[in-house]
Amino acid sequence: MMPDEPPPGVRRRELRTGFSTGTAAAAAAQGALYALLDLPVPATVPAPLPDGRHLPVTLHRHGRLGSRGEASVIKDAGDDPDVTHGAEIGVRVGWLNGAGAEARVDLRGGEGVGRVTRPGLPVAVGEPAVNPVPRRMLRRSLRLVWEALRPGAPLRLAVEVFVPGGEDLARRTLNPRLGILGGISILGTTGLVKPFSHAAYRATILTALKVARAAGLDHVVFSTGGQSEEFMRIRLPHLPETAFVQMGDYVEYALKAAAHLGFAQISVAAFFGKALKMAEGKGHTHASRGLPNLKALGALTLEITGNPVLAVAVAGANTARQALELLLAGGAAAVLHLVGRRMLGALSAFAGPVPRLGAVLFDFDGAVRWEGSR
Repeated sequence: MMPDEPPPGVRRRELRTGFSTGTAAAAAAQGALYALLDLPVPATVPAPLPDGRHLPVTLHRHGRLGSRGEASVIKDAGDDPDVTHGAEIGVRVGWLNGAGAEARVDLRGGEGVGRVTRPGLPVAVGEPAVNPVPRRMLRRSLRLVWEALRPGAPLRLAVEVFVPGGEDLARRTLNPRLGILGGISILGTTGLVKPFSHAAYRATILTALKVARAAGLDHVVFSTGGQSEEFMRIRLPHLPETAFVQMGDYVEYALKAAAHLGFAQISVAAFFGKALKMAEGKGHTHASRGLPNLKALGALTLEITGNPVLAVAVAGANTARQALELLLAGGAAAVLHLVGRRMLGALSAFAGPVPRLGAVLFDFDGAVRWEGSR
C-alpha cells in the first residue's frame, strides 16, 4: 500500500473547496453596482471564474452610501485553514469623475487592503495589492451586470476594494516581509481555494498518477500549479490530459510516487521561485517552509558573473521574481542555467534511477529559461 492510502473499505472524507479573496471581491462588486444603480440587489450573484465558469456567491450586506454603492461577501475558504477564512471582503462602486466616452474602471484600495511598496511583485509599487487575475475578474464581473442592464453604454466606474480588519489579518501573512503594507492582498489564480490538507493533497497526486498508469501512460508531467501546467501542455501537445499532474508544493512526494509506480519518463515544470527552492534541495516548496535564499543566489551570481553590483542587487531583491528580472537584465543566463541544473539534480535524488527525468524552468511570463534532462 502506498503512503497516505486509507485502509481497505475506508473512504476518505472529501474536503470542501472554497473561493478566493479575488472571487469574493468580484461577487461584491456586482452587488455594489446594483446598489449604485438603485436596483434590487440579488441575494446571490454569479462570480465569473478565470476558466469561464460562474460560481454562485452569497452577498453578506449591501446598500447605497451617498454617491456610491457598497456590498460585501464573507470569504469562505472551505476546509482550507486560510488566514482570510471568514473575513469580510467588500467593494464600493461610484461613478468615475470627469468627462469621457471611453470605458474605464479605476481600481483603488480601501481600508484593510495592502499597498505595494517594494518592486518584484506582480503589481507595481504604489498600487493596491490586488493581483492581476482578481483585477480581471473584477472588471469582468462588473461588465456582466452592466451589459445586461446598460447595453451599449460605456462602463466608467471608480472601484474601491476594502477589508474590515485586513491590517490585523495581514500581520499573520508574508505581506509585511514582502513590503505590502496596510492590509492583505486580494489573491487567486483560479478563483477557488482547494483545501490545504497534506494527506488529502498527496492522495490526490497519487490518484492522478494511478489513473495515468491505468490509461497505459509511461510519461507523467508534474507542474507546481495551473499556469505552469498550461505552458507544458503547449510544449507537449501530443500528451493526453491525464499525463499532466499538479503536484503543488509536494515535490519529493510526487517524484517518489511516480518512480514507485513505474513511470519511464518524468517531466517537471516550475517557475523561477519554486525552481530556486528545488535547487536548494527542498522537497516541499510551500512558503511556510521558508522563502528562496536570495543571499545565496547573490553569492552564486558573483561567483559566475564576477559582477559585484549585480550580485548585491540580486541578494537584496524583494522576491524571486525581482531577482529573476535583475538576472535577465544583467545578461546572467548562466546563473539561471546553474539553478536549473541544481534543480534537476535535486529532482534526481528524489526520483531515484528513473530511466529519464527532465526539468523546465519558466520565467513568470512562461518563457523557457532553462531546460535539461538526465
